Amino acid sequence: MRLTFLSLAIIFCLACEQKSKTDTFYQEQHRPQFHFSPEKGWMNDPNGLVYYEGEYHLFYQHYPDSTVWGPMHWGHAISKDLTTWEHLPIALYPDSLGYIFSGSIVVDENNTTGFQTGKEKPLVAIFTLHDMVKEKAGRNDRESQGIAYSLDKGRTWTKYEKNPVLANKGDADFRDPKVFWHEATKHWVMPLAVGQHLEIFTSPNLKDWEKTGEFGNKDGAHGGVWECPDIISLKAEDGVEKWVLIQNIGRGAINGGSGTQYFVGTFHGKTFINDNPPETTLWLDYGADNYAGVTWFNAPNNEKIFIGWMSNWDDYATKVPTSSWRSAMTVPRKLSLIKTSEGYRLAQMPVTQIEKLRLGKTEISKQTISNDTKIGEKSVLKEINLSFDLTTSTANEFGFILSNSLNEKVVLGYDKTTKQVFIDRTNAGKSDFSKLFAKKHLAPLNDDKELTIKALVDNSSIEVFVNGGKIALTDLFFPNEDYTQLSIYSKGGNAELIKGEIYPLKSIWKK
Repeated sequence: MRLTFLSLAIIFCLACEQKSKTDTFYQEQHRPQFHFSPEKGWMNDPNGLVYYEGEYHLFYQHYPDSTVWGPMHWGHAISKDLTTWEHLPIALYPDSLGYIFSGSIVVDENNTTGFQTGKEKPLVAIFTLHDMVKEKAGRNDRESQGIAYSLDKGRTWTKYEKNPVLANKGDADFRDPKVFWHEATKHWVMPLAVGQHLEIFTSPNLKDWEKTGEFGNKDGAHGGVWECPDIISLKAEDGVEKWVLIQNIGRGAINGGSGTQYFVGTFHGKTFINDNPPETTLWLDYGADNYAGVTWFNAPNNEKIFIGWMSNWDDYATKVPTSSWRSAMTVPRKLSLIKTSEGYRLAQMPVTQIEKLRLGKTEISKQTISNDTKIGEKSVLKEINLSFDLTTSTANEFGFILSNSLNEKVVLGYDKTTKQVFIDRTNAGKSDFSKLFAKKHLAPLNDDKELTIKALVDNSSIEVFVNGGKIALTDLFFPNEDYTQLSIYSKGGNAELIKGEIYPLKSIWKK
C-alpha cells in the first residue's frame, strides 16, 4: 500500500510539473503569439512545405539541443488552416551521410518512385545531405541530394537505401532542392542552388537526375551565396501566365544581410529564361527579416502560398535576445502576379485565414492628421489597416508609431519627398546584440494616388503590406516593455486619412 501511495505522489508531482510548464508555455518574453516558432531550440529555413489530405505540413531546419545552429534535423508541424499549428515529432535526423539540410516534399500521385504499397500516396522528401567530415577535411563535394518517403501522411519517414540520388561533382555549395512536377513534359524538376547561380535537373522518378539548364551567372544580385530557390507559375488578371523564380541570397540584400530576390520569365521544363535585363534586381521583401522562403506544394486551388524564416542569417540570427527558443516564421502569404508599367511583378498578402484571429474592431473615421493622434486600442497583438490620400496629403512624412512607456518605438512611415515607405527600428529597444540591427529599412513606392497599409504586429515583429501587397517589409524588434501605445503621425504638413481599422488579435498558443 505504501508503494501505491508513493506512486500516486510521484504521478501527482509529475502532473503538477507538467501543468506548471503548460502555464508558462509560449509565454517567454518576445515569444511570438500568432507566428509559428519551435517549442524549443534552434530553427531556420522552412522545408518540405506540402499540402496533403487536408493538412498543411511545415517542416523546418531544427537543432533541438541548443538555441544556436547545430546538427540539422527536420522539425515538423501541421495545420488545417495555416493559422494554428500542432507540433509533431522530429521527422528526419542526421545520419552517416550528413546533416539534413533544406529541401522539399512532393506528393507522388503517379507512384513514379515505386514507393507506394497501399492506397496511401507516397510523400517524398528531397533534401540536401551535408557531410561535416568532408567539410572539416576541406573537400568541396560535401553536399549531395537524398530522398526519403512516408506512407502514413508524413508521420514517419524511411530514407532511401541508395542515397544520395544526386552526387556532387565538386561544388562547395550544392543545395536546397525545391522539386515540382512539370505537367507539360511529364517529369520532375529540381532547381538547385550552386554557389551564386542556379542549376536545374529533371527526373522521371525522383531517383535518376539529369542536368538540363543553368541560370543566374550574370542575373540579379550576387552579394552572397544563392540558397533556397523555388520556381512557380502564376497567372495575372489579364490572363497572362508567367514563371517566377524565387531566389534567396545569403548576404547583399537590399537592406543588408540575407534576403530574397525574384525573377519573372518563362520555363519550358528544362531551364529558366529571364524577362528582364540581367542587371534588374527585384526584391520580394524590403525588410531585414524574411529569408529562405518558399511555397507549399499541392496547395488547394493551385494557390501559391509562401512562408519565410523571420530572421537575418548573415547579420544576427544566432544572437537575437530570446531564451529557450530562437526564430519564428512569417505568416503565410498568398502570392499573385500583377502587371505594372515596368512589367509583371509579384504581390503578396497574408492568407485570409489570419482574420480568424481577430477579437474585435476599432474604426478610425476619415480625418486630417496634423501631428500625433493617439489611438485608444491598447492590445499588443494587432492588425492595423490604414488608407491615406496621397494627392491631398501635404505632409512630408506620415504613418504610425508603436511605442511604450520607456520611449522605445517602431515607426512605419511614408516619405512623400523620396517616395519611400520605411520601417524605422533605430529606437525599438534591445539592439546591443548586433551593431547591424538598429536601422531604418526603405522601400520604393512610385506614382500611387493612395497609400494603403496592412500591418501585422506581434510581440517582436511587424509585417507590412503596402497597396495590396505591391511592397512588403518584415522586421523584428525586441522592446524591453511591450508596445501598448499606437499613434498616427504626420510631419511637415497634414496627412489625409481616408479610413482606418484596428483589430486586436488572439494568441494561437494560449488555450
